[in-house]
Amino acid sequence: MSNQYLLQPYKKNNLNLKNRVVMAPMTRSRANNEGKVATDGLQGLYYGQRASAGLIITEGSQVSEQAVGYINTPGIHTDAQVEGWKKVTQRVHDKDGKIFIQLWHVGRISHPDFHNGALPLSASAMNPNAKSFTPEGFKDTVTPKEMTIEDIKNTVNDFKNAAANAVVAGFDGIEIHSSNGYLFQQFLNGCSNKRTDDYGGSIENKTRFFFEVLDAMKDVIPQEKIGVRFNPSLNGLFGITIDEETIPTFEYIIKRLNDYNLAYVHLSEPFTDVSEVPFAVTEIAKHFRPLYKGTLMINSGFDQDKGNKVIQEGYADLVAYGKPFISNPDLVERFKHNLDLAAWDQETFYTPGAKGYTDYPKVSE
Repeated sequence: MSNQYLLQPYKKNNLNLKNRVVMAPMTRSRANNEGKVATDGLQGLYYGQRASAGLIITEGSQVSEQAVGYINTPGIHTDAQVEGWKKVTQRVHDKDGKIFIQLWHVGRISHPDFHNGALPLSASAMNPNAKSFTPEGFKDTVTPKEMTIEDIKNTVNDFKNAAANAVVAGFDGIEIHSSNGYLFQQFLNGCSNKRTDDYGGSIENKTRFFFEVLDAMKDVIPQEKIGVRFNPSLNGLFGITIDEETIPTFEYIIKRLNDYNLAYVHLSEPFTDVSEVPFAVTEIAKHFRPLYKGTLMINSGFDQDKGNKVIQEGYADLVAYGKPFISNPDLVERFKHNLDLAAWDQETFYTPGAKGYTDYPKVSE
């Protein structure tokens, strides 16, 4: 075993990982079937090829039909979808891999085309002025419907049911997608949450929905099998703009999560240059590491050297890699032997079928 920090085993709580290289969740839009089912021949092969990762986190998988906002994304809310995921988890486990499923609801980053003409749901009726990837191509987003208390309660239950389904499907755990401008972040950020009830206004109120979902999940899956993902310095993308309360809101969340016994907290470094953005944090791992006592995972823009360094310096325990895993199913092996990485084909990131998905060869091939 190499003495690289990335390749050292990691054991804490539910996590017993053979290395610290995590496959990040990435939308790939390969569930192009009527039931939005993950299949053995595509998703099973794809994730199985990458089972040498210390942990795989799947693409975001919708918790309900209302949660959909992109074409051909798999769900985890029907019996057929659960049966499809069973084959995927079996593939990964047969190769001594670990796999979590990312649970998501995109909220207002959707379009009526996905909902039989009905409006997408969000914290408030505010158009993100973004784009939605529909069956007819990219379309402008619309002003969503502000969620009622009943809508919120139903969505909490959808996430709880999805977590229960993930257990049945054989996943080692779940990740709550509270990032990238999707539904949870729409509640957490003042630019998208103008509510005046118990779910808006104060930091405690804006975070209430997230913690209600987390607490509901604890009834169906152990806390130590739950991970959460945040993107605190997201700005200018997915309809999100940072304000003076944004970072304090995430600080409140991260500190409060010390009261839980989670698998990990997964944070993203800024997706864009925020060095000139008021109220933003430019170095997320360094800022939040002192606030959290549990396992911290970091992602976005890391190569092999930066990954080793962030662990060596103590700012993170695990590093999640996205695009490098697309074109390098044997990414861990390449790191181990310091081999060059294969380039990815961005033209096939979201296209149907095996091309650009399961046809990237390993070095040994």
